[in-house]
Amino acid sequence: MQRSLGIVLASMFVIGASTGSTPAYAQTTDSSSVAHAARVEGLSVRGNEERAEITIRGSFGVPSYAVRSRDEGRIVIIEVEGASMPESGVSLTGDASLVARSMTSQDAHGVRLELATRHAVSYQARVEGGRLIVSLARVVEGETTLSATAQPAAETAAPLSVRGVAVERRDGRERVVVTLSRGAEFRILPGSIGPARLEIRGATIDAAAARNFAVAETTGSLVRGARLRESSGRTIVEVDRAAGAEGTAIREGNRIVWLFAQRATVDTDSRPRARTIARETDYAAEMQADDIAMMEGSDSDEAAAFLTDVPLQVDAARGSRAYRGRRIDLDFNNADIHNILRLLAETGGVNIVTSDDVSGSVTIRMRNVPWDQALEVILQAKGLGMVRRGNLIRVAPLESLEKERELAIARRKQLEDLSPLETRLVPVSYATASELEARVQELLSTRGSVSVDERTNVMIVRDIGDNLDDIEELVRTLDTQTPQVLVEARIVEATSTYVRDVGIQWGGDVTMNSLTGNPTGLIFPSNVGVTGGNYDTTSPTAGLSPFQRVVPTPNYAVNLPATTATGQGGAIGVTLGALGGGVNLAVRLSAAEANGVVRIISSPRILTLDNHEAHIAQGTLIPYSQVSAQGVQTAFQEAKLELRVRPHVTADGSVSMHVKVTRDEPDFNRTSTRGDPTILKREAETDLLIEDGHTAVIGGIYTRNTGRQVDQVPFFGDIPILGVLFQRRRVRDERNELLIFLTPRIVNRAEALRR
Repeated sequence: MQRSLGIVLASMFVIGASTGSTPAYAQTTDSSSVAHAARVEGLSVRGNEERAEITIRGSFGVPSYAVRSRDEGRIVIIEVEGASMPESGVSLTGDASLVARSMTSQDAHGVRLELATRHAVSYQARVEGGRLIVSLARVVEGETTLSATAQPAAETAAPLSVRGVAVERRDGRERVVVTLSRGAEFRILPGSIGPARLEIRGATIDAAAARNFAVAETTGSLVRGARLRESSGRTIVEVDRAAGAEGTAIREGNRIVWLFAQRATVDTDSRPRARTIARETDYAAEMQADDIAMMEGSDSDEAAAFLTDVPLQVDAARGSRAYRGRRIDLDFNNADIHNILRLLAETGGVNIVTSDDVSGSVTIRMRNVPWDQALEVILQAKGLGMVRRGNLIRVAPLESLEKERELAIARRKQLEDLSPLETRLVPVSYATASELEARVQELLSTRGSVSVDERTNVMIVRDIGDNLDDIEELVRTLDTQTPQVLVEARIVEATSTYVRDVGIQWGGDVTMNSLTGNPTGLIFPSNVGVTGGNYDTTSPTAGLSPFQRVVPTPNYAVNLPATTATGQGGAIGVTLGALGGGVNLAVRLSAAEANGVVRIISSPRILTLDNHEAHIAQGTLIPYSQVSAQGVQTAFQEAKLELRVRPHVTADGSVSMHVKVTRDEPDFNRTSTRGDPTILKREAETDLLIEDGHTAVIGGIYTRNTGRQVDQVPFFGDIPILGVLFQRRRVRDERNELLIFLTPRIVNRAEALRR
């Protein structure tokens, strides 16, 4: 064996021999142990036979502590969580004949001070100037000690009612204050999912008390609202909390102060988690009088006690466990297992207790192995198991532990078979009781039953008390408001049109003969006549004559007019002629230009429940004729604006939905041969995920139609500059843009997303 290990064993034996009635303390030097943030530097007491005041001084701001009593108030225990002591220890100084003796110790949880008093005492704890002060007072025979199960007769006889609930935020802490008509028993119902619940038995709610208390959410807020409700002769206080928030409840006179803090992640190998003072089991069987006294005896709003969360046996077969113990070297040949376990206990700073049937020797050689892994491997090699509670480890054969576990299961089953049955009415507000009945059946014992009253939507559950609490928590968690989503679609259409049409009409006639006085002077041709021949009965001639609107024979040589009419374009006519009528010239210029912008906004919106399809539509029915063997029948075609949506609210408050948006409208500019209009269809269908209150563009269509057309007389229309006298020019530019916006809003977000 190595010399260093022998020194450790020798020092361990010295420590074991020094334990006795003298004040004892233990301090872990392992680098993997929890670093103590607070430090107890001194203890003092002063007083007489009737009263005493214990002062704990140290380097801490606001200590986290627990105070309780036992042996009918003759022993008072004060625990300061996460605190350490000097290596030389601390002792209680001062004089108070009420305190007979004291003992101070330190473990992985903190510093513990145990006071033995000469008489039964009551106590109160407070924090002043960074010091913890506990006041003790002798209880005279006939008086009642500070206890939740024994209250003054006058106070107990008065009716119990809840007068109000308030949420306060002070000094970076959040707490819920429940005001009562008198002091009362209470407990925190178990459960880490959903709202935190505190039960006050035998209490009613005052008519003037507000049953709902909402809190404006801020960044990092832990408490978001509180509610009061009555159920089966008790009042339940429900608090909507942030994920990971835990509460500590204390009593201050006629008030219950429920402090909330974020759950701390603590290494399970070094220190268990903090829990609430109020026990999470039945009053009579589980809640001890000293714990109740601790809750009711504190008069400081800084009180925050702790209890140990007892973990079960660690599964040795779990290969993924992370070992955090200090690394050590072991080299033994046929060493007694008791000595090996004592060495590991000293190294790890834990207490190991072995049963009588643990024996044998161990031969091992390990290098650079965490001590907790070494302990687990040694126990496996010897067929042993361990049960760990805090820093106390009990080692026994696996067969013994299995038998203990089986006996515990049998006792629990026997307790379940012998426990009296209770009947509880569980109201269901938002869900359907018959739908939750199947979920409740899974939590019932073999003796339990559940039925549903359809008229009042109430579940009638009969089972043992513990199962009833679990069932009620399940129903409260599942019975939440179904999210309601308001979906608003906005369809924006923008159309831009530009049309320009420029045309010309000109012509005339030339006559050379003796009647007009300009014969050619030739034998042939003696008479010559030239006239324009491009006209018909539909050619516009307005403007060519100031005396008549329509000229019967305009004699157009070039007939390329622009389309003009009332409210569209313009035209001008010019007529030139010789005095004798031998030469006549008529010109008509026409031009039209149109520039328009159209914007259409359609905004359908609809409100629906989560996972329920809804649609809203508005439009017209256009009649049209159908010809068949039975004759002519009139049918109708829908042209409507429609929004069809099926939303689903996700756990983080976003909205996933399938949506279909349709906008159809008749176009009377484009009709069939029978005059029936065509239908312009616009439709978008998609699946998407949008955050609550945000707007997304789910689709868009952009079209542009441009055109340029030139009508001209061949050859002459190609002549530069003069070619415009033989041309008609038309330009058209149409632009159309369609955008569809979608905005979902969860209407009852605060109530529906409490999870």
